[in-house]
Amino acid sequence: MNVVAPRTAPPANVVAGGWLRRYSPTADVRRRLLVLPHAGGSAGFFHSWGTAFDSFTELLVARYPGRHDRLGDPCVTAMDELADRVTEAVLPFLDVPLSIFGHSMGASLAHEVALRLGRRHGRVPAALHVSSRRPPHRLTPRALHEQGDDALIEEVRRLGGTDESVLGDPELREIVLPAIRADFTIVGTYGPRPADPVGCPVYAYIGDEDPGTSAKDMAAWSDVASGGFHLDVLPGGHFYLVEQHEPLLRSVRARLGSADGAPAPR
Repeated sequence: MNVVAPRTAPPANVVAGGWLRRYSPTADVRRRLLVLPHAGGSAGFFHSWGTAFDSFTELLVARYPGRHDRLGDPCVTAMDELADRVTEAVLPFLDVPLSIFGHSMGASLAHEVALRLGRRHGRVPAALHVSSRRPPHRLTPRALHEQGDDALIEEVRRLGGTDESVLGDPELREIVLPAIRADFTIVGTYGPRPADPVGCPVYAYIGDEDPGTSAKDMAAWSDVASGGFHLDVLPGGHFYLVEQHEPLLRSVRARLGSADGAPAPR
């Protein structure tokens, strides 16, 4: 089997009106992976994924407004609006099989985008990958967005994944808090919703020490998986994907290939 080595330099550019960061492959595109970050997260969190796939795989990472060089763009505070905007942004990239990966809030968003692609545009994703988030019909939203800044920061610290130097610096914290509050508003006002099937395989991932989501919770994603389901439980907490970077990516790479019928990237 011919195996193409991952790229060593991730050429990236901003597309779709600023909504996506695009890591272009060095050969003809055979497949795409859309990555949707967590609450308070950004495309930069997944920058290392830009070199993680073969030269036939194009990576698209969502760039939510209100952070980094989109700091001046108004934050989105409703899941339906965010899903509509991301779906619109990805429409020009459906000429090859598209898989979607979402972590935490991004998993709920991934499900909503997958539904919109199928229902409104007749383009069912090749696969849906969901990480560290209960399925829509098992959600129990918390109203953290209605509490003060200290409560939000404490929750971000509890989950991990955010640089403590940012949270501990009053000036930096003031910059990132609007986006964090907007995202937690999305999380706190979304669900429960019906277990609407997406028409494609669903792959779920969870850390075995996640403080807010269990393997049993993630197993319930099988209710939306009309094309098959598999659950991976990896060591770690809510941000297991940092420590388990390589094991997670090995699984995602293999499943990208099986989803589009081309040789699986290693």
